[in-house]
Amino acid sequence: MKKYFLLTAIIFLMMLVMLCCGKSSGFKVTQEWTTDAVLDVPESIKYNAMKNEIYVSNINGKPLEKNGKGYIAKLALDGKIVEKKWITGFNAPKGMGIVDDTLYVTDIDRVHVIDINKGKIVKTFNAPKAEFLNDIDIDASGTVYISDMSTADIYVLKDNTLSVWLKLGYQSPNGLYVSNGRLLVGTSSGIVAVNTRTKEVTPLEPHDRSIDGLKPLGKNSYIVSDWDGKVEIIGKNPQVLVDKSDEKVNAADFEFISGMKLLLVPTFFDNRVVAYLLKE
Repeated sequence: MKKYFLLTAIIFLMMLVMLCCGKSSGFKVTQEWTTDAVLDVPESIKYNAMKNEIYVSNINGKPLEKNGKGYIAKLALDGKIVEKKWITGFNAPKGMGIVDDTLYVTDIDRVHVIDINKGKIVKTFNAPKAEFLNDIDIDASGTVYISDMSTADIYVLKDNTLSVWLKLGYQSPNGLYVSNGRLLVGTSSGIVAVNTRTKEVTPLEPHDRSIDGLKPLGKNSYIVSDWDGKVEIIGKNPQVLVDKSDEKVNAADFEFISGMKLLLVPTFFDNRVVAYLLKE
């Protein structure tokens, strides 16, 4: 009888080991490259797939300081800084969005429109009641959605008019992602979903840290960053991808190039961009 129970226990343990070994343990994360610490408070990153280049917004001062020193840097996909001060004339630029050859950039209480081919600002929209315009995303029709982290308003830029579209009702809205009639918003308590037609707001995924960057990763799975230094997957198959919070290296509004599984993280006060490769 003892031998029977011992044999049963051994088989059970073997099955557990096989089950654990056969189950995916998530992504293996390796650092691909890092820029030198020569940037100036890099806050947001945008990949231009048409030109295969990277844009980095640099606050170059304090996040709400109107000093006229902010700029956009241009990087190659290998991390080489092609042109550090590619476009200047900002105060504290943050979130960015691209439609064709046009780049949109938030700047405290303004949204700038940039001609990418000319490399210059061609138009500026003012938002006098805005306090902390932050992230941007753009839907298939060209409507630009913008978060105000201080007032908790969501703005839209449409038909050459910048206006408040929704008072969200959740604190510190920041990262945005819009697709198929749904706007995802990263807040201080997690991700909420907004129906872009009805404006109905629904809690989607709770989180215990204030969300900065936000990107989808398959069905019911999202990559998020928090300013303290962590980038992680929440929702389905949660996983911490990068955690530099103990080193006090920030993780601001990242970019994820899904086709390359390349994660680009601006380190804010650490003044670098770090690229990580995600392998399954």
